[in-house]
Amino acid sequence: MGDASKHQLPLGGTLKSLELKSFISAIHTRRRIKLFAYGFMISFIACTVFLAFNPSGSSSPWYNRIFFTSRSSSFFSFFFPQDRTTRSFNAESENPMFGKSVINSSFYAPKRKEDEFVAAEVRNVTRSSNATRSEKHLSSHSSANLRTRVLNYTEIGSLVRQKGKVVGLELEKCNVFDGRWVRDDSYPIYREGSCRHIDEPFNCFLNGRSDRVYQKLRWQPNGCNIPRLNGTDMLERLRGKRLVFVGDSLNRNMWESLVCVLGNDVEDKSKVFEASGRREFRSEGSYSFIFKDYNCSIEFFWSPFLVQEWENSEPNGTKKETLRLDVIERSSSKYKNADVIIFNTGHWWTHEKTSKGKDYYQEGRHIYDELNVEEAFRKALTTWARWVDANISPENTLVFFKGYSASHFSGGQWNSGGACDRETEPIKNETYLGTYPPTMSILESVIKGMRTPVIYLNITRMTDYRKDAHPSIYRKQNLTDEERRLPERYQDCSHWCLPGVPDTWNELLYAQLIVKQRH
Repeated sequence: MGDASKHQLPLGGTLKSLELKSFISAIHTRRRIKLFAYGFMISFIACTVFLAFNPSGSSSPWYNRIFFTSRSSSFFSFFFPQDRTTRSFNAESENPMFGKSVINSSFYAPKRKEDEFVAAEVRNVTRSSNATRSEKHLSSHSSANLRTRVLNYTEIGSLVRQKGKVVGLELEKCNVFDGRWVRDDSYPIYREGSCRHIDEPFNCFLNGRSDRVYQKLRWQPNGCNIPRLNGTDMLERLRGKRLVFVGDSLNRNMWESLVCVLGNDVEDKSKVFEASGRREFRSEGSYSFIFKDYNCSIEFFWSPFLVQEWENSEPNGTKKETLRLDVIERSSSKYKNADVIIFNTGHWWTHEKTSKGKDYYQEGRHIYDELNVEEAFRKALTTWARWVDANISPENTLVFFKGYSASHFSGGQWNSGGACDRETEPIKNETYLGTYPPTMSILESVIKGMRTPVIYLNITRMTDYRKDAHPSIYRKQNLTDEERRLPERYQDCSHWCLPGVPDTWNELLYAQLIVKQRH
């Protein structure tokens, strides 16, 4: 027992020594593992940061697959699309004026490759930004409000994933109708005299107007930018579609502007033509310009009231003209299935017959002895709204309503001494702007009660500044003897010269089309 006891002591000591060495070895091993892990993590983070911020890396295909495959509901996924698939309007975006959403309306996105389209937008943004830096603000206190930076390729690429943005600034939450006119020498969008589709009354350049500053003004919203209208891009978005204007001559003004803007970017001009071959656009009830390469049409339907003008037979055999406030205008069935419709009405409600409202307004068989024009306007718009709700599918059609365009007659009205020919600059002080027309408040109220989403293009204030941009005495070339003798008596201070203000309306339309599109 004693011998055994003597041999056990050295053995136990040996085991303890081995355990201690193993423990120390394990500690060293764990330290090495931790150091290796830390080193790997630091290397991975450094590599990731390098790839994320290295401009050249963003052009590699595998990098794009990692960072640009998933874009959720990005607005820029439509501005810089990668494929040729059909898109749909943003089902969750809200009408900024009335909080209504457009649901599942299909719409074509551009068919360009992303890199080519981004490169084009870089040129566009750079040109716009350079012009912005040199612009002259019309009000002395406004120059500090706009901060525009030039975006390079990498910066634009980084914005692809951001929702509702154009050149880095939000449109969805911006009131694009609150702003000012600024000088921008990169305008007009198309050269004066270059568009053969402008009607004589709007073609101020060919009619002898020599000043050009009114063409060089661009609308600048407070708090955001709107994209310059890219005709090729808009045509791609309209590929296979019908875009229709319905309303009075102010909508014809806008229609001709859009035909010129889009046609300016088509190389083969022979593939842009009016469907019936007509060259003047005032005598017929409807017109349609075909853009053959894009299989799309830009159309106009004459309807100054949106409800039907009527004739009643009198006992003595004469005809009595009335306005049926309860009947939608008769051409409505021809455009109800269009992809985009822009409505307007307003100016014809200021004419003597409508403004007085005596023995003119009719509902059913009843002709009102007298009816207030604002009440008549409400009844007519209610008829229009009910027709839209019953006949237009929000899944297939995007509906706009363009507001009242300001007139600037001084000293009289249309063909009765009203003048604006001496106006060469816009209004600079907003205190001199007119009051908001009560008819437009009625319009807003009617739209709020509709089931169909309607985008309100509230152009009233922005046009009120522009007393300088009407045709005035430059409304036609061949004047009558009386018009030559008294040119100041026959002026148009209601419509707009082209190029000019209606081009900006179409830029706002273009911006809204972009915002409303998504995957």
